[in-house]
Amino acid sequence: MVNFKEDKDLNVLNHSCAHLMAQAVKHLYPEAKFWVGPVVEEGFYYDIDLGDKVIKEEDIPVIEKEMKKISKDGKRIVRQEISKNEALDMFKDDPYKVDLISRMDEDETIISCYSQGDFTDLCRGPHVESVKECKYFKLIKFSGAYWKGDAKNKMLQRIYGVCFRTEEELNAHLKELSEAAERDHRKIGKNLEIFMNHDLVGKGMPLWLPNGAIVRKQLENYIYEKEQKLGYKHVYTPCVGTVNLYKTSGHWDHYKENMFPMMKVDEEEFVLRPMNCPHHMLVYANDLHSYRDLPIRIGEFATDFRYEASGAVKGLERVRCMCQNDAHLFVTPEQIGEEFKKVVKLILDVYRDFGIKDYSFRLSLRDKEDKEKYFDDDEMWDSAEAKLREVLNDLGVEYYEAKGEAAFYGPKLDVEVKPAVGPEVTLSTCQLDFLLPRRFELSYIDKDGSKQIPVVLHRAIFGTFDRFTAFILEETKGALPLWLSPVQVNVVPVNNQYHLEYAEKIFNRLKDDSIRVNLDDREEKLGYKLRENVLKKIPYILIIGQKEVDNNTVSYRKYGSEETITVTLDEFTDLIKKEIESKELLNK
Repeated sequence: MVNFKEDKDLNVLNHSCAHLMAQAVKHLYPEAKFWVGPVVEEGFYYDIDLGDKVIKEEDIPVIEKEMKKISKDGKRIVRQEISKNEALDMFKDDPYKVDLISRMDEDETIISCYSQGDFTDLCRGPHVESVKECKYFKLIKFSGAYWKGDAKNKMLQRIYGVCFRTEEELNAHLKELSEAAERDHRKIGKNLEIFMNHDLVGKGMPLWLPNGAIVRKQLENYIYEKEQKLGYKHVYTPCVGTVNLYKTSGHWDHYKENMFPMMKVDEEEFVLRPMNCPHHMLVYANDLHSYRDLPIRIGEFATDFRYEASGAVKGLERVRCMCQNDAHLFVTPEQIGEEFKKVVKLILDVYRDFGIKDYSFRLSLRDKEDKEKYFDDDEMWDSAEAKLREVLNDLGVEYYEAKGEAAFYGPKLDVEVKPAVGPEVTLSTCQLDFLLPRRFELSYIDKDGSKQIPVVLHRAIFGTFDRFTAFILEETKGALPLWLSPVQVNVVPVNNQYHLEYAEKIFNRLKDDSIRVNLDDREEKLGYKLRENVLKKIPYILIIGQKEVDNNTVSYRKYGSEETITVTLDEFTDLIKKEIESKELLNK
């Protein structure tokens, strides 16, 4: 997706097109007054006061038509520099411009404005030579926006648009936007009843609906089984911890601004936990350990809370309440390389299972000059970073290094995955930590009888179940593979009077075989049910008519296919079971 702020030429073109849009709006709504019209990553917008009028869908093509008319006229865009007093006089009837000008530093400040025909507006520029260059544009969306972003102020009308150099570039971008809208996990999540949000619960606090709970449980079962085979022991720990817990871990000093506010209960001060490592340190400390016990791998599907700005929360992708696929591996220094290698191999194994191919490894290192952010132990850092490099090189994994991106307690590996649409997201992480075991005074008895401090690897394969689910929904456009689908088979009798009894028999047989099945016995036409099945993206639909009743068979249609295949119920059940067990790859 194009970033209009970073592309210098597109930035100028889109800034000029914002003025073109404002001029068109002024022609159609002479009473209009304008706040600001910046270029943003996704194009441009203008905030407009239209009095009592509210922009509607049907108004957008009218504005675009007027923009094209002005563009064809080809007026030059002319820059003019005026003093602050001159600017105040020029825009004396516009309270928004007067507010902008009044907040400028000194009376003699030179202010620039740009004119194109009958329209003039304040602007730093630069702009293109004439409005004729703003030829290939599209107004994308519109919304309300409070003046200065303050809910106490008046609601303005905000119109978004994009402008390109050629028609081909514009059409390609519009196609990308259409694809992004089709894959938006928030829209898919609503249509498939995966999750919801509610203001009474709070922003960034998704509620997993029954369908979503099934998807999440299947993901949990999948990764739990893999972790069990690798020797992980799962635990449950509280969603809160005392302030002293995070002071001990060091997170209070380094991460406090990302936590929810402290709450006092009796004489104790608690916070909602933002991560699980302090709890797992105490789980390890609950018993004495020998070098023979290590590595100890403690896993948890843990609910954590992090304060995200309200403007940053997005569906399941960025939330304030999340469930991490978390684990902490307690190892001897000699075991670091082998355990880190196993984590990387597990990540690669999972990505193969899910058909994830477009990703990159980022080795996040400390900035040696930053003595405040990072634990000050050069020998520890140099050794840790060298070990991680060595493993990645041995595995032949391509990676790049990111200086200054490490956690405060150690270097880490992040896996940046490119989704079907939008920017890269971090899914998997593995962090090396020499510091927290010291802070919690963890130890094990070494083979010579001495007391040693273990090293900890923090790792998350899915990252959070929330973000991973969002990723999957967008990768598949909601057409989940059979093993993940909330409903795997939909049984549809053609006519309830004649076919429902047999359909119920099939429904019960599939349910007894632990297949997630739905019986659609509503009094609706078959065509309606078939269309709805496609919208719900259910993998298999069984159509039960008189032929199926007479022959003791079922006729199935697979999602994405128009072909109807008739088989015995046993044959269909075997087919379904094999496909579920295969955990077929996600299709992009």
